Amino acid sequence: MVRLCVLSSVGVAAIAWTSPALAQEDVSSKVTPPSTAGTSVYNADFFATYSPRTALDIVLRVPGFQLEEGNSDIRGFVGAAGNVVFNGARPSSKAESLSTILARIPASRVVRVEMGSGSLYGSEYSGKSQVLNVILSAEGGFDATVTASARTLRTGAIIPNLSGSATWKNGNSTFNVAAGTANDDAADEGTDTITDPDTGELIEKRRKENRYRPENPFISGTWSFEQAPNHSAHVNGRFSLFHEDFVQKNKVYPVGEPERDDRLFQYAKAPAFEIGGDITRPLGGGAIKFVALLNRRDQENLDTVLERIDGEVVGGFEQGQEVQRGETLGRLSWSHSSLFGLTYEMGAEAAFNTLDADLNLFVLGPDGFRERIDLPIDQATVEEQRAEFYVKAGKQVSSAVRVDAGLNYEYSDLAVRGDTTADRVLKFLKPSLTLDWKGKSGWHSQFSIRRTVAQLDFYDFISSAQLSDDRVNGGNADLEPQRAWEIRASVDRPLFDSGLVKLDLGYDHISMLQDRILTEEGFDAPGNIGTGKRLFAHLAIDAPLDRFGLTGVRAKFDGTIQKTRVHDPISDEMRDFSFYYPSWEWYVEVRRDIGRWAYGFDVSDRDKFTIFRANEEDINFNGGPFGNAFLEFRPTAKTTWTLNVNNLFGTHGIRDRQFTFPNRSFEGPNLREYRERNSHQQFRITYKRSFGGGTPTPAS
Repeated sequence: MVRLCVLSSVGVAAIAWTSPALAQEDVSSKVTPPSTAGTSVYNADFFATYSPRTALDIVLRVPGFQLEEGNSDIRGFVGAAGNVVFNGARPSSKAESLSTILARIPASRVVRVEMGSGSLYGSEYSGKSQVLNVILSAEGGFDATVTASARTLRTGAIIPNLSGSATWKNGNSTFNVAAGTANDDAADEGTDTITDPDTGELIEKRRKENRYRPENPFISGTWSFEQAPNHSAHVNGRFSLFHEDFVQKNKVYPVGEPERDDRLFQYAKAPAFEIGGDITRPLGGGAIKFVALLNRRDQENLDTVLERIDGEVVGGFEQGQEVQRGETLGRLSWSHSSLFGLTYEMGAEAAFNTLDADLNLFVLGPDGFRERIDLPIDQATVEEQRAEFYVKAGKQVSSAVRVDAGLNYEYSDLAVRGDTTADRVLKFLKPSLTLDWKGKSGWHSQFSIRRTVAQLDFYDFISSAQLSDDRVNGGNADLEPQRAWEIRASVDRPLFDSGLVKLDLGYDHISMLQDRILTEEGFDAPGNIGTGKRLFAHLAIDAPLDRFGLTGVRAKFDGTIQKTRVHDPISDEMRDFSFYYPSWEWYVEVRRDIGRWAYGFDVSDRDKFTIFRANEEDINFNGGPFGNAFLEFRPTAKTTWTLNVNNLFGTHGIRDRQFTFPNRSFEGPNLREYRERNSHQQFRITYKRSFGGGTPTPAS
């Protein structure tokens, strides 16, 4: 079956982080600053009932707040930000997630958190209805955290993990070093059933066992100098050594043919490093800031499918790929808190991005037979000179109303060389407007409209085979970024004193929607398919239940409904967007914190979503709700033991792949592949220990 799908595709085509800066602030202060429009303030003692060990524990317990990690794969700083800032500024690093950064900060260093509109924190966050500002103390001395865990897999294997972080502060300087194993081993099993969709006749059945061994050990270090908000400097560095071994055992039972014992081996390694920093100085009554960043990643992949009968190789495929990626960028900005009565920010960002990829695909046969398959655009280099200029101004119109407006200009000069030549210059204006209102009794609402432009993924320019899915992806060097007008409206208010209820509504009008197309060579490839529309509503409820007699109990609900529509150029029909756009999804969490103990559970579910390819509808859904549970014990103020049970109900994931040959413009489907996978219950025990505690910084 692997051979049939891959060769038919080829035949038709051509056989064709950083340690955040510590503000100079007295940690013992219990005074809550007045809320500005759209800002809610939570002092450290608000979270005492949860006995948090790290800043991450605090952030995850902020009422109504949903952590957005950001996307480190986005080139440049603009657009890569999540929704957490530290002492009012974003980290100057891109390589690490916000969760990783927050997990390194001892909870004792958090003075308070402030949740407000993204417009309060700079142009990168404009349009976000929620951004969390973590205010850190200026305590001196030494702090450290160590986290050790062990997790079981269905195979009986026990997967250990260890990470640690140490921080030393002396005067205005702070030094941090961190390291971890980042071992994410996993295992699952299941079946594939291949049938004729018209008759239901069985064509082939497979029994698969998958073992994933991804590891990403890392070490990082930072230095921060904080004399004042407009007089600071930071330097950060990180090195990681990602590698993964994947093995699939596949018992194949084709009707009328000999049974096979196939194997799929996938090996990858991708060492990467990042060096960056920033410096801020006073200028013209405001602050000027320069940020520089350099990151590099070398990637090697080797995928091999072996079709075996009685231990002898009778066929298969092998794919090797080498990729070098680089990003060099600088950003200069100037901001003023009151320029002619406005908060003002302007700046520019320049970046040079590169990708050099070389891919080789081979068909294998008996007796060592090996022949290269030529794919279009399997060797290519991509260079991009990118710049973005922006200006943003905001005004507190009254004690309740704030208005922010901004304008970005994006410039990108792209050159693709190798198996193809494609040059183009892209230019876009991206205006934005945000209105924020803070009413009585805690009512808050926001309305925003902005134009966005997606970034192109350089990998979309290059062809490759997905041997685990029996298919070939064509490259498209002429791909254009999709553009959208995004309209957002939100309203929230306190619930039961310390809770929150929040409703978000949104509409996206997208032109040149990026999806999948059929190339002239017959390949399925990324492409632009026209205008798409998306409507959604999102409701979040975070409520303490003490008033109902449930002492220490807190419940959360998160639900989304959405509708997407676009015209499909292959089937000539209206359909939903490809990829992860389920019509509905929900999440419920209940936990109780009482003294040294805490326990709880969460349950979630979602509707199916479909990936529409040239000759396939790939439908993904769960076999039922997915659940987790935990039990936590805190024997001392600095020690926590946690027991987690993941996939509490043993829920399996399902892919229903429906094929139409030669493509979906014809009547179909002609072939159906029904996949089930289950990782079963997993148990994890985690030990967290904090050291130190810092000492008050002497007055200057």
